[in-house]
Amino acid sequence: MTETDHTARDLRITVGRIARRIRQIYAIADSPGDITFTELAVLSRLDRMGPSTSAMLADSEQVTPQAIGTALGVLARRGLVVRAPDPADGRRVVTSLTEAGRQALGDRTQAVTEQVERVLDETLDSGERRRLAEVLPLLERIADRL
Repeated sequence: MTETDHTARDLRITVGRIARRIRQIYAIADSPGDITFTELAVLSRLDRMGPSTSAMLADSEQVTPQAIGTALGVLARRGLVVRAPDPADGRRVVTSLTEAGRQALGDRTQAVTEQVERVLDETLDSGERRRLAEVLPLLERIADRL
């Protein structure tokens, strides 16, 4: 195995563990009436991308159109998103984030971010936190290319 092979394997394992733990943190917070991880991913994507079709959301989240359709139905019933005909093509439906959806997204992500922040403060010293911050742009570049 080359150095790159080891790094790729270790990165895959470590990032996978972090991703699973963050998903678990979201799931622990889930209770009846709460936003599921998939619904939260849809809200987050709409917040970043702006209004979108369900096909674009399914593609960007790499899930089935049926999964997105289910999530959008729940979110619309709860008033977190609105659906309307696409002004450019009336045959398509565009989904947009509502102010209530933006607030729900902010509340949930803030709670999880605070938990991650607590772990960083308890686990890493200030120099290690700075080094981690310096690596984040590299991880972003990798994520953009995968």
